[in-house]
Amino acid sequence: LSYYKIGYNVSRALTGFFYKVTVGYQDEAALSRIPKRDVVVYLMNHRSNADYVLVTVVLARVVSISYAVGEWARTWPLEYIFKSFGSYFIRRRFREPLYHTVLERFIHLITKNGVTQGIFPEGGLTRDGALRPPKIGLLDYIVRTTTDPDFDGDVWLVPVGINYDRVFEDRSLTKELIVGGARPSRLGQFLGVLSFIGANLGRLLTGQLKRYGRAAVNFGTPLSVRSWLITQPSGVLDLPKADRLPYVQRLAQAAMDRVGAVIPVTPVPLGALALVSFHASVIAHDALLERLDYLRDQLTELSAKIVRSELTADEVWDRAWRTFRMRRWLLRDGPNYVVLPEARPLLEYYANSIRHLMSNADGPAPLTPAHGPDLSLPRLGPQAH
Repeated sequence: LSYYKIGYNVSRALTGFFYKVTVGYQDEAALSRIPKRDVVVYLMNHRSNADYVLVTVVLARVVSISYAVGEWARTWPLEYIFKSFGSYFIRRRFREPLYHTVLERFIHLITKNGVTQGIFPEGGLTRDGALRPPKIGLLDYIVRTTTDPDFDGDVWLVPVGINYDRVFEDRSLTKELIVGGARPSRLGQFLGVLSFIGANLGRLLTGQLKRYGRAAVNFGTPLSVRSWLITQPSGVLDLPKADRLPYVQRLAQAAMDRVGAVIPVTPVPLGALALVSFHASVIAHDALLERLDYLRDQLTELSAKIVRSELTADEVWDRAWRTFRMRRWLLRDGPNYVVLPEARPLLEYYANSIRHLMSNADGPAPLTPAHGPDLSLPRLGPQAH
């Protein structure tokens, strides 16, 4: 009742209100080969707290998901809502051994009994837009279910790539990393949320509210845990924890590489990548389109999953420009665009969501500027892992 009658309908209404939802790519052949008796675990990159809602909508007609949810949701009424959807809470910074013993037993039981789970291996929201290294605690608990003699099935890790043309929390996330900037207080974050809600209500009442572009989800090639075990030393999951975790870490990284490979390329991240590649505040329109076209060609050659890949560079830029103009990140000055200083960290944030897809490009690096960056401009610092 909670998941399908209430949760799904509310989630579908909310996502449709704010985004145009796209499922651009699925490895349907590989996904269809997963036996129905086996257990499926969806591994997702974590861009926004809206990820839970988005994936619920996309997969609701296929399966219900039990999410591993962080402590941020253990507040009224979110705690009761998530529990009613079959989710469970993770205290990632809680070091009590008894807690982790009970948590491991709980995850073992739900996995053994075929519960489909959704986890975010990064362990939290990305602050700089890039993928974070995977944390392996939950994955270790899940894969060790295969050592249970009463469990004769397999566990399949399905990579899920998520991306947005606008992340609701982008400003609060990037403020934590701006070099020389002050970390926002809880009161400041709360007032920012109220301001966001108020602004959207005002646009709704005046008929000026527009959707925030694309919210895209892709599903990659699943990874079989039992097939992975065949390539590892015998009894690797029965080793002591200190000896076992390096193997699980490699499995987690292999799964995250698959997640990264299917992250959708939507217009705003692609436009942001083109803009920040110049390391300049004034960019000519023609040069920008040329760079955008070049980046798209490179991404296509690298088998990146580009949303609406049939669009021309002009059409892609037109969609990105609508967001940049609405959010007052860029100004048009004749044949040029002027990047406003306070927008640069946000542009970096969106560019970072797909920058890793260019890392294997052949030839000269497309992001090498003609001159060094202006270090006096606001920019993102490194994210702590």
